[in-house]
Amino acid sequence: MNTHRWMSLQFFSFFMTWGIFLPYWTGWMIYTKGITVSEASLIMSLGLVARGISTLFAFPYLSGKFSSKTILNVAGLGTFLALLCYIPSSSFTSLLIITLVLHLFYPTLMPALDSAAGVLVQRKQLEHYGRSRQWGSIGFVVAGMMLTVFTGKLGDEVVLWVLLLSIFIFVGLGFTRAPAILSEKPQQADPLQKESLLKLFTIKHFPLVLLIVILLQAAHASYYNYGYLFLQDIQAPKYLIGVIINIAVIAEILFFSIADTKFQHFSVGSLLALAALGSSLRWILIFAFPNVIVFCIAQTLHAFSFAMGHYAFMKYLVDHVPPTQVAKAQGVYSALALSWSTAAFTIFGGYLYEIEPRYAFIGMIACSIPSMLLALVYRKQQNRLTQVKEKAVIL
Repeated sequence: MNTHRWMSLQFFSFFMTWGIFLPYWTGWMIYTKGITVSEASLIMSLGLVARGISTLFAFPYLSGKFSSKTILNVAGLGTFLALLCYIPSSSFTSLLIITLVLHLFYPTLMPALDSAAGVLVQRKQLEHYGRSRQWGSIGFVVAGMMLTVFTGKLGDEVVLWVLLLSIFIFVGLGFTRAPAILSEKPQQADPLQKESLLKLFTIKHFPLVLLIVILLQAAHASYYNYGYLFLQDIQAPKYLIGVIINIAVIAEILFFSIADTKFQHFSVGSLLALAALGSSLRWILIFAFPNVIVFCIAQTLHAFSFAMGHYAFMKYLVDHVPPTQVAKAQGVYSALALSWSTAAFTIFGGYLYEIEPRYAFIGMIACSIPSMLLALVYRKQQNRLTQVKEKAVIL
């Protein structure tokens, strides 16, 4: 199996599971386990805190000790075993404990896959990140479409069983032959782990770029956790909810399919500014026009709010972060942007949702607008640096 096909298959199988977990899991706990919106919000937020600890500390440490393939296999198996524990669970306390354990394993798979792809790109074994990553988005869509049929006929109880089956398939595929470089044990890590992590923040513009993507990803908190509930509140047909959710992912697929050719020459600052603009417009539309048609239109802006922002960060990593620091950068990104900031705004969004569902979405511009302003500052710094280099070449 060639490198592109292997990486694409890994993205596809993982994001099939993510397409079940991300949009449906909060609703599954509410409807099948009988907990309240605020209880589910707290469980998922604390799960994101555990996810941040895992990806910020455990993942970079283990990346210095074990091969990428080993980490993927162990994290996949741990995820499967944790999901099995949900079957007998019914109380708030047990659901919370299991969710905390799950988030120590499951979300680690995302930075592990992105780190593997980043290393392959840097070592010239994978030509295009976007073309492989788009298969992850396709997997997300396939899972959503499949689950729409199952939940429509069998109810929300089926969510857990489909997720278990999908994780089982991912674990099985993890034992197929991987690119040799991903099976190699890493070189001995720097024993001064804290110093090594701090050195990451000395890379030019890394703290600013990280802050921008933290705000960009945090702005998705309400959509990820309450989008499924909101669609039911605005009377979306249940059999279409999965289709509506996957409009966002189809837009994401289209973006990743053209990103390497159409946006390769855009600066990271320009990409981040466009992503923040699209994000702000998305939440304003949902707030101002709470109906199914406008929600569907707003879903297309996921190509900006998530896909373009994520692509911009990956572009920054490939261009500016040394290979030995990629795993640490992915861990920091996953912890701060995809976990802790989202956890904080999940609680904030849950509070707003109980007052008025629309408020949970307009509240997200508290992240997207500042991220746009910071992106414009970064873009200006990039342009100034480019001008200086051009003058130096002329001289």
